[in-house]
Amino acid sequence: MTAPDDTPFDPKAHPHGHTHQHGGPVAPVSAHLRRVIAAVLIPFAAVMVAGLVLLWPGGAPEQHEHTGVGFDQQHERARVTEVTEVRCEDVGVQVQQGVEGPCEQATVEVTSGPHAGRTFTEMVPPDATQRYSEGQTVIVAYAPDAPQELQYSVTDVDRKVPMLLLATVFALAVVAVGRLRGLLALVGLTVSFAVLTLFILPAILHGSNPLVVAVIGGSVIMLVTLYLVHGVNARTSVAVLGTLISLVLIGVMGSLFIGWAHLTGNTDDQTGLVHSLYPNIEIRGLLLAGILIGSLGVLDDVTVTQTSAVWELKQAEPGASWPKLYRAGMRIGRDHIASVVNTLVLAYAGAALPLLLLFTIAQSSVGTVAFSELVAEEIVRTLIGSVGLVASVPVTTLLAALVVSADRHPVPVAAATSRHRRRRKR
Repeated sequence: MTAPDDTPFDPKAHPHGHTHQHGGPVAPVSAHLRRVIAAVLIPFAAVMVAGLVLLWPGGAPEQHEHTGVGFDQQHERARVTEVTEVRCEDVGVQVQQGVEGPCEQATVEVTSGPHAGRTFTEMVPPDATQRYSEGQTVIVAYAPDAPQELQYSVTDVDRKVPMLLLATVFALAVVAVGRLRGLLALVGLTVSFAVLTLFILPAILHGSNPLVVAVIGGSVIMLVTLYLVHGVNARTSVAVLGTLISLVLIGVMGSLFIGWAHLTGNTDDQTGLVHSLYPNIEIRGLLLAGILIGSLGVLDDVTVTQTSAVWELKQAEPGASWPKLYRAGMRIGRDHIASVVNTLVLAYAGAALPLLLLFTIAQSSVGTVAFSELVAEEIVRTLIGSVGLVASVPVTTLLAALVVSADRHPVPVAAATSRHRRRRKR
């Protein structure tokens, strides 16, 4: 039994009618509202693409010839052929006081490059964190200006096989559970990695403003990945708008509090090294850019989830008003806030765990440690990202409730199905 075309759909009169909405041709929003959303997002996307073209770096800049940090050294593959224990005193290795045990002498054979087959020895003190075993593949650096016996040295182990295997397991798991949506998510991940390595990092090294580069690159990543994975529709557009508003809030708060707290961003060896190699890079902007990029991935998750929740609530109760949808969506969002904020804090704490251990054993007071620049930078990073995440829930929920309720005269399911069939016959 179907209702006439001019009869509004009544879920009470058709208690099973909701089952047809999940795959039917019902438009969730009016054509006028879709044009309004497009009028906002299309110019924004055009500006981001224009910025991408204007700031495109064309590759990473050439490295300085006198860096002195080994980045310009040639690297080859090698294999450990023998490991023997020796007395540290016999081979002239200085051991820290309180450290006991023999040293290890690893014989390494170069397996690639012009000197394949050459062997050299690598001394491993007893307090070394990296140990070698016979048959292990390692990475060695070649210094042509050094004496022949010192030209090669082990810099790292070869971990290509376990890393590629882990990546394969991850990809298979995503596709097995997510199917086509999971495959599209992997494509979006590839796009994100490409934008990061081909645009964001080289553009910053070329001297472009890190904040501008992060905004443009992050926006391109967001637009491509969200629309690719979730489709070009009003639901995805609402998630994009919610993410943009939250990113603006993070950027404004980041600029305010980083300046107010006098944070320089130059608090670790890596940042100091980058600044010494490329003095034109604005380190404080680099800190803010890192906050934006780090928050973007979690923001996408929050905004897409909240938008989908409101859409599903509307499908379950087509007659619900936007205030009712907003209140119901916020009940879901409050649980999301609690879990996401905890996730973000733990993620930053896990990344800074060695730093936290150092300050745990320090003799300074808790206040002195917390307000030092090294720790304050991580606190500001965490709190600004968390504020943006918290704000994204009500903002996105409100936008979704307004958009999904924008149709004053919703199309009945039966009428929409009938019109869809007539179009197909034509």
